[in-house]
Amino acid sequence: MASRRLNQFFIKKQSHIPSDPDFQMARAHALKLFHPNAIYSFIPKNACSTLRLSVALQNEVIASPEDFNWIHSNNNTFSASLNDLIVADYTFVVLRCPYRRLASAYLDKIVERELDAWDLYNTLNRALDVKDMTFLAFARSLKSEKVRKRNIHWRNQCDFLVYESYDNYFALEEFKEAIKELKKNAKLKVTDARELTQHGSDSYTLLNSKNSLAKKKPLKFLNLKSKGYYPNYKDMFNAEIIDIVKKEYSDDIKLYKSKFSSKNLLFQ
Repeated sequence: MASRRLNQFFIKKQSHIPSDPDFQMARAHALKLFHPNAIYSFIPKNACSTLRLSVALQNEVIASPEDFNWIHSNNNTFSASLNDLIVADYTFVVLRCPYRRLASAYLDKIVERELDAWDLYNTLNRALDVKDMTFLAFARSLKSEKVRKRNIHWRNQCDFLVYESYDNYFALEEFKEAIKELKKNAKLKVTDARELTQHGSDSYTLLNSKNSLAKKKPLKFLNLKSKGYYPNYKDMFNAEIIDIVKKEYSDDIKLYKSKFSSKNLLFQ
């Protein structure tokens, strides 16, 4: 069992923990499983819809997977209190290759012109229209800490870690292992939400490009998706974007490598 020490980042800030915005963000994303007494730190874009649905079913708040839309209006319903965090019997978190996570966020939130895209547009003082926001332009915007912290779908994964260490760290790229361990350690039956939410790339045909897609506009990706195709994440990057991710998400990369090695990182 891992120590229940809070993430030392919050302690070293010498701030008032209950009102500290960074702590409150991490705490709000730490969800309590009632039986057993467990905590799941959910990180957006890391199988979070599947796991939030699974937690809601286990906590017996919803009756069946068909009620999946409930989770989108109840992100904080199971948020843990400080006491919950300290006395938890089991804790876990799912991490994802930072390169894949950002490419997925772009394809879901920017390309599909969801509210997140328009919020980013306003955050950037409307300097670049959403329809012209290439993956390269998106990545360049992430050099700003203000932009990264503004949206949970591209906020640094380390920001969501409420504990100094967890009992289990799972890699999204090897999620089958997580399903088995969660059944054993948390009595959690994982219910796949991808078909229900229409998120993810599993229903598409993966398309390999001969050239980088970094400078392609969102309409290119919308057309691909409308025809049943999905870009290979690797094709979306160029050297500049790789460098941006290595710098701005260095702690996420370091954590991922320390827990799972680098075999599932998109770029070594």
